[in-house]
Parts: sequence; C-alpha cells; structure tokens
Amino acid sequence: LVARLEAGIDVLDVGCGEGELLAYLAETKQTDGRGVELSMSGVSKSVRSGLSVIQGDADTDLKHYPTGAFDYVVLSQTLQATRNPKQVVSDLVRIGAKAIVSFPNFGYWQVRWKLLLGGRMPRTGILGEDWYKTQNIHLCTILDFIDLCRDLGIVIERGISVNPQGRATGFSNSGWAANLFGEQAVFLLSSKNS
Repeated sequence: LVARLEAGIDVLDVGCGEGELLAYLAETKQTDGRGVELSMSGVSKSVRSGLSVIQGDADTDLKHYPTGAFDYVVLSQTLQATRNPKQVVSDLVRIGAKAIVSFPNFGYWQVRWKLLLGGRMPRTGILGEDWYKTQNIHLCTILDFIDLCRDLGIVIERGISVNPQGRATGFSNSGWAANLFGEQAVFLLSSKNS
C-alpha cells in the first residue's frame, strides 16, 4: 500500500523507528514526511539522517495533532505495542485523511499450531522474541482488527495479508482465510466522514 502512495503528499509515520520508511518515501515519492518515535536512539538516528522526527508516544501524544493534518498516517508494526490501541486507531483516522496500519497476525496458523503443540507463546519470523522480552502487549488477529474498525465506525478500504515469504494477498472484510494464512496484516483505513 505504501508503494502506491501519490507523490508530494504529507505523511506522519507513528512509531517510525530509525526513519527508514520516511527516507524511502522522501526519495521515491517526494513526500513531506514527519515522524513520531518513542525511542531516543531512533529519533537521534532519524534526525542525523535529515528527517523530521520528534520523540513521542502514540498512546499520549496523538491527541495533540489537529484533525486532518496529514494526507496519510502510517502505523507500521507498532499497534501491538500500544497501551490503548482503540484510541490510537481512532486518532490515526482523525489526524489523516487515510491511515495505513500493519501488525503481526496472532491468528496465523503457525502461531496457533506452535501454541497448541508447545503450550508456550510462539516465536515466528515476525514474533521473534521471547514473551518476556517483547514490547508487544496487545497482540490481535486480523478478525479482531476488523471488529475494532467496525466498532469504531472506521472504513476498511483495503486489507492485505502477507505470508512469511512476503507474498501479499488482498481480502474482503470477512478476512477468515487471511486470518489463518497471513503472518501479518496491512490495512488502509479512513473515517466514515472522509
């Protein structure tokens, strides 16, 4: 979805890490990108690379952004590390005309299988840390996320599941097969008021 963004748009990357996505979009799409990152090391590296990134927390700082401030807001592999994912997702579609959200899918069949057979929190390519080391506190499935968007009145414009080999497959709002076979999910969202 990110590769299809229009040139010259305004983007806010929440949980931008070291700014890799912002740098890619600036170079390939000439975007006006801003970033918010919790870790000071990520902020420092981003700023040293010439990116506009501030230290901030998605759970507490998004409320300070004005409504409609950006064309797109991106939350990539960060939702599961937030304390209040419901509020964060609401803020994303308020701040941006559209939001792109990606996260590891805890409904993926290998995760289920490893939990069933091993009886312990599974480790996969995308969930690669032991449970006590991870920042993930709100793991969810694709179906859980679809329900959250429905509850919030958020429009899912597109859903994509990605398998471990990086193959992306679009899916409808039911998402049953994607929930089982997608290791991660990417959603394009908008507010009903857009």
